[in-house]
Amino acid sequence: MDSSVTSTPRYSVKVLEKALRLYTPSLSEKPLAEFLADKCDDFGFEDIRIDDVGNLIATKGSGYPRIMLCGHMDTVPGKIKVRNEDGFIYGRGASDAKAPLISMLLAAASVQGNNNGTITFAAVVDEEGNATGIKSLVKQKPEIDYAIFGEPSGIKNITIAYKGRIAINLRVNVGDSAHASAPWLAKNAIEESYVFTSALKKSLEQNQEGLAKSMMLTSSLTEIKGGTSHNVTPLECDAIMDIRIPVNMNCKIVGERIATTVQDIAKKQGVNAFYSVIDETEPFEAPHSSPLVRALTLGIMDVEKARPQLIRKTGTGDMNIIGNSLNIPVVTYGPGDPHASHTIDERVSTDEFLRSIEVFKRMLSHLRRLHEFKNPPAKS
Repeated sequence: MDSSVTSTPRYSVKVLEKALRLYTPSLSEKPLAEFLADKCDDFGFEDIRIDDVGNLIATKGSGYPRIMLCGHMDTVPGKIKVRNEDGFIYGRGASDAKAPLISMLLAAASVQGNNNGTITFAAVVDEEGNATGIKSLVKQKPEIDYAIFGEPSGIKNITIAYKGRIAINLRVNVGDSAHASAPWLAKNAIEESYVFTSALKKSLEQNQEGLAKSMMLTSSLTEIKGGTSHNVTPLECDAIMDIRIPVNMNCKIVGERIATTVQDIAKKQGVNAFYSVIDETEPFEAPHSSPLVRALTLGIMDVEKARPQLIRKTGTGDMNIIGNSLNIPVVTYGPGDPHASHTIDERVSTDEFLRSIEVFKRMLSHLRRLHEFKNPPAKS
């Protein structure tokens, strides 16, 4: 296909609308993977494949730098009629995250010639679920120097950091139960569980006055299950806690604090308590001076005539998994308002979507130059 066609605004909007019409809740992404495979073929990508879990992966160009443009195909459930009105494109996934995904694809499509760098385009499955897609992609050990995740950040914001996460299941067992009419005969596992979760929250969140939310260690009690009958005191209780870890800490430090606190409270209360780790993801921050952050900053300045904001998010994302596994600079960027994600009126500004394609194109061009400057070719 003629690359000038791929760069017309009308064509770009049409591709996004087609992607939005394909309903792709988590683990039902196949129609979109096949649609994107066809587009990659039209755009001159090579080695186009759909892997075992359903990710679409395609490459373009050769040489250095090697950059992966990665986005997710799945959406949360719930259909929204696709329409284009009042300067917005509506549809499930318009913001999260089909606009960023299509924007990256169209920018990559415009890159001509070989030895200008290698672009890997990856559209992954199950980001809204259990991150099956990105975990599988990392196991394939892609040979890349940089990666960008397409998520709605707003066109003037670059997400450079995400918190890490430890989720634990804390089980308290008090050894005996009693009739609720004689509660003094046994300890109450649900009440004891509350002693533990309160002490854990206090221990983890102490001494953080004045810190930005993105730099705070936080703990939330998210589920509690205990008791067998309305008139029997509970023998056992399970509590799930979701703990978010800022970039200046790691899972080991936080894990040790959890272990010590649980041990101390169990001794003090005279009950059995143990916990298991359900999820463990290290925090991640891209180096601000890396060619990737600089190239994207320059790309945004070219198009928006303003310096972007570098943002640390309080959530945990796919960026953590790939950044920590491959030890490379990774950022998250894309058109769309994160607050519009998952809503019944999900939409993206048409103008912002089109400008973001231009930002990605400029970024790819700046990255080639900055990468070469930092890694000059060896003299023969």
